[in-house]
Amino acid sequence: MQKNKNLAYIIVMLLVLTSCGQYQKVLNRGTVEEQYKMAVKMYESQKYSKALRLFEKITPSYRGKPQMERIQFMVSQSNFNEKNYSLAGYYFNRFTRNYPKSSKKEEAAFLSALSYYKAAPRFSLDPTDTDKALESFQGFIDNYPNSDKLPEANKYYAELRYKLEKKAFEIAKTYYRTADYDTRNYRAAIVAFDNLLSDYLGTSFKEEALFYRLKAAHDFAMKSTARRKAERIKSAVKAYDKLKRNFPESKFMTDSNDMLSALQKAQEQLVKS
Repeated sequence: MQKNKNLAYIIVMLLVLTSCGQYQKVLNRGTVEEQYKMAVKMYESQKYSKALRLFEKITPSYRGKPQMERIQFMVSQSNFNEKNYSLAGYYFNRFTRNYPKSSKKEEAAFLSALSYYKAAPRFSLDPTDTDKALESFQGFIDNYPNSDKLPEANKYYAELRYKLEKKAFEIAKTYYRTADYDTRNYRAAIVAFDNLLSDYLGTSFKEEALFYRLKAAHDFAMKSTARRKAERIKSAVKAYDKLKRNFPESKFMTDSNDMLSALQKAQEQLVKS
């Protein structure tokens, strides 16, 4: 029994070594046609890294030829499977542009968006891939309204949009939280919250954004000099009115009412002085 196991192991190792030797031989000295066949073999065997090395070598020779459509799709898919997601997104997108009549165009469009989605970092980092993924999913949703991938595309789109909304919200809050050290950040916070509310209509952060916008306007007014205070109090009261109009039963209403009272008292004092 042990001899049989040893023999089987030796046979497997010989096959592996032969296969590796054959791959290297074709990679380094094979004809373009041999390299193409080996690339496809590596791709179908799910050895995507090896396939990519071969595809890179043969691509110049196949430009403009019928095989190029298949090569470009396999290059895109290989990068996706190797988790080179930004590259995969780029190649899948290029495939849809280069082969608009391809039977794989819809699949490539979805995989391009999915690649950028997978490449997108958490909300606090560079949103470049997030923006590309949003644009790609929106394009897919618009161009393939009957696709069976539509529910998945909508789900990913919503996740990405939330990620950008959260980033914008956290930036605005950071301005507010640091305004004690630099009062100019009150104005920056107000602008940032306004941008969030205009850029993302219906955002899930709307109630909280309106509240923090009120807080920023309130604090900015209360810490202003007499010359600027009256104007800024009016702006803060408008912020209160907007919160109450949109969320009359807001969980922030008690604190908001307290701020309104403080603003009204400060306004009365200005009139008396």
